[in-house]
Amino acid sequence: MKKKKIPMRTCVVTREQHPKGELFRVVRTSDGEVLVDDTGKARGRGAYLSKSKAVVAKARQRKILDRHLDVAVPDSIYEELLEKLGDSLE
Repeated sequence: MKKKKIPMRTCVVTREQHPKGELFRVVRTSDGEVLVDDTGKARGRGAYLSKSKAVVAKARQRKILDRHLDVAVPDSIYEELLEKLGDSLE
């Protein structure tokens, strides 16, 4: 039986490759809206982040997602990512 190919993606912060399912995908839609894509299939420009509190904090601090998506990413996106990790800013 042939092995199924696992799609690899690169984290925009650490530049490390991981299987697609192990990363968060943040998408800018054609309307300019930014959202966290849980399905991995939303249409629009996407950027991948490792599932780590330190990586999310670094992306926020250095505005890495803003540059990759060419739009100002709201703080609510970072808070949603931290919630998914089980952490919060409060």
